[in-house]
Amino acid sequence: RRETKGRGGKAVTVIDGIPEHPLQLKLICKQLKQRCGVGGAVKGTIVEIQGDQRSVCQQTLSAMGYQVKLSGG
Repeated sequence: RRETKGRGGKAVTVIDGIPEHPLQLKLICKQLKQRCGVGGAVKGTIVEIQGDQRSVCQQTLSAMGYQVKLSGG
């Protein structure tokens, strides 16, 4: 999903619900950041990627074998 609340109006792509170990989430976040060419972070079980990168993240996660559902406008 895409969020802007509490971020100074800047968009952030938030990925939630990946059932993986926290170390695996860091590797997934690293791959997504490299693919999108932006920064990001893992906070608990949530992966945050800077900017509205929903389509790129969807394609990348689908290629990794995850079922992806877009939300947010």
